[in-house]
Amino acid sequence: MAEDRVTVQVDGRRLSLSNLDKVLYPEAGFTKGQVIDYYARIAPVILPHLRNRALTFRRWPGGVQSNPFYEKDAGRHAPDWVKTARIAGGGRGQSSDVNAYPLVNDVPTLIWAANLAALELHVPQWTVGPRGARRNPDLLVFDLDPGEPATIVECCRVAERLRDLLAADGLRLYPKTSGSKGLQLYAPVKTATPEDTSAYAKAAAKKLAAETPDEVTAAMTKSLRPGKVFIDWSQNNPHKTTVAPYSLRGRAEPTVSTPVTWDEVAACRRPVQLKFLSDDVLDRVEEMGDLLEDLHENPVKLPRAR
Repeated sequence: MAEDRVTVQVDGRRLSLSNLDKVLYPEAGFTKGQVIDYYARIAPVILPHLRNRALTFRRWPGGVQSNPFYEKDAGRHAPDWVKTARIAGGGRGQSSDVNAYPLVNDVPTLIWAANLAALELHVPQWTVGPRGARRNPDLLVFDLDPGEPATIVECCRVAERLRDLLAADGLRLYPKTSGSKGLQLYAPVKTATPEDTSAYAKAAAKKLAAETPDEVTAAMTKSLRPGKVFIDWSQNNPHKTTVAPYSLRGRAEPTVSTPVTWDEVAACRRPVQLKFLSDDVLDRVEEMGDLLEDLHENPVKLPRAR
C-alpha cells in the first residue's frame, strides 16, 4: 500500500510529509501530523537550543509502543539542503566512526526531523564550529534521575541543593523536566578542555551524595539507586547527549522536556505538578515565553573541581 503523502513548502524548502494520520501515541490518540504541528509551533523557542549542535534523533516510526532506535547519521534520509557536521565518535573525536550529524538550525530541518518520527531530539553540551569541529562544552548539565519509590519531588529537593552549591561558585542553574521521571539542570559555562564539565559535575554530585547518602547517589551502579536521586554527572562527557529543551518524549503520552521556574521547583509536592504535555507547553510558552531564553548568555568560567 502506498504511503499517504502531502507536499508542502516551508520557508522556501520543499518537504514531502507522509502518513500524517498515523497514530504515534496510541493511548493519547496523538498522530504524526500532531507531532509535526507541535514542532512547527514550538520552533521559535526550541531552535536556539538546537542550533549548531550535532543532533542525535531517537525515532519511533511505528509509534511509541514499538521499539525505537537512535540515529546519528542523517545521510540516508536528508535532502541536500539539510546541514550536517561530519564528526568522529569518542570523547575527543578519536574514533574512526564518523557520522554526518544533522544540524537542526531552521524550521524546514525541524519539520523534516519530525516527519521521520524523530520524537526525541538529543543534543550534546557543545556546539559545532564553522569548520565542523566540536568546540569545548558551553553547558554544564546535571541529570537527576529518581530511583523508585523516589520521584521528581525528591529531585526538586536535590536540585535546590545543587543550585545553592553552584551559586557559591558564581554559576546560575536553569531547571527543566526530563519529560520522563526526573529533572535536569543547566548552567552556561566557559571551559578550557572537553573534560572540565564532567570533572566539576562529578565533584559536586559526590559532595551532595556524601552529605546525604540515604537520599542521593553519584554512583553509576544501578543497584544503589532505589529510593535515592541519582545525580548523573556523566552526561557532560563530550560523546553523550541529553534530551533537548522542548523535545517530545517517547512515553505513553506526548510529554515534553519542559523548562520550569525555581518557584515551581520549590512548590512541587506531587509528580503531576511537573508533568507537561505538548498542548500544556505551547500554552506555557505563549504565556511565559522561553524560560531558557538567556541560557546561552553570559557564560561563567567554570571553576576547578573541588
